[in-house]
Amino acid sequence: MLCQGVAITAIAPLMGRPVFVVALVFLSGCGRAVAQPAISALVPHIAGEDESTRGYAWLGTARSTGNIAGATGGMVLAGIFGHPAAMLIDGGTFLGYAALLAFVRSERRPSGGHETRPSVLAGIRHVRRDPVLFAAIIGLAFFVGATVVINVADPAFVRFVLHGDEFVLGALQACWMVGVIVGNRLAARLRTVAQTACSLAVSGVTTGIAVLVPAMLPYVVAAGTGWLIGGISNGVINVTMNALVRLRTPEEMRGRAFAAVGSMVTGANLLGTAAAGALLLVVGPQTVFGLGGTGALLGGAVCLVFVVRALRRQAANGGVDRYQDTVSRSP
Repeated sequence: MLCQGVAITAIAPLMGRPVFVVALVFLSGCGRAVAQPAISALVPHIAGEDESTRGYAWLGTARSTGNIAGATGGMVLAGIFGHPAAMLIDGGTFLGYAALLAFVRSERRPSGGHETRPSVLAGIRHVRRDPVLFAAIIGLAFFVGATVVINVADPAFVRFVLHGDEFVLGALQACWMVGVIVGNRLAARLRTVAQTACSLAVSGVTTGIAVLVPAMLPYVVAAGTGWLIGGISNGVINVTMNALVRLRTPEEMRGRAFAAVGSMVTGANLLGTAAAGALLLVVGPQTVFGLGGTGALLGGAVCLVFVVRALRRQAANGGVDRYQDTVSRSP
C-alpha cells in the first residue's frame, strides 16, 4: 500500500510527462500485485476460517463502495482543485490505508511444510493439480478475457450506439458497481466447495447474458439492466474466486495460490483488452459487445460442465472437500 500511495502521489507533479506517469502507474500495479494476494491470504485469519466467505464479501462490498465514492469524489475534486490535487488526495488515501493496516493484530503464520526456496511456479502447480480449482480458474480466465472487451468498447458503444453522453456512461457504470455490491452480498451465503465452484461458473454464463442484452437491445434502459446483471455476476465472481482458492488450498500454500490465480486473471485481462483494441479497428462496438458476450456465455457454460464433472469424479472416488474438513476443525 505504501508503494501504491507513493507512486500515485508522485504522479501529481509529473502529469505533463507521460513516460514518468506510465512508469509510476506500472509501479503502483506492482504494489497491487503484492497487496492483493496478501490481503486474500490474511482474510481467514481476521474473519476466521468458517466466516471467510463472508469476510471476502464484506471486503468486496467495501471496495465497490469505495470505487463508487472514489469515482464521484475524484470528479468533484478534479473539477474544483484540478487533477494534480485530486491525485495527491488519492495517493493520501493509500497511505492512510497502510497506516490503518498497522492496527491489524491478526498475523498469518502458516503451518505445514515449506520449501527452503519456494518456486515461483508453486502456486500454478497447485492450481493445476486440483481438478475442481483448475476447471474453475481456467474457465474464469476465459470468460473474464471475453468480458473485458466491453471496457474498451464502452465509450464508443454509449456514444455511437446509444447516442448518449458522459452522463449516460457514468450512469451505466454506476449500475455495474451497484450490482457488484448486490453480488457480494449474495455470494456471502455460499458455504461448500460445490456451491462456490458452481456459482462461479454460473456467474460466467450470466455475465455473458448481461453483455448480450445491450448488444441485442441497444437502448439505454436495456443497457442499464445488462450492466446491473453484469455487476451482480462480477460481485459473485470476486467472492467465489477467493473463497474457492481458500477452500481448496492448504494454509502454507495460500499466498502463492492467490498470486497464481491473480496472475492468470490479469493475463486474461491483458489479452482481452488487446483483442478489444484490435476488434474496434475492424468492427463496431455493438459487434464487439456481441462477441464478448458470446465468448463469456460459452466460457461459463463449458466451465460449469467441467466443474460438475470434477466434483462428480471426486464424489465417485469417495472424496470430500479437499481441505474444507481440515480447515473447519481448526481452532
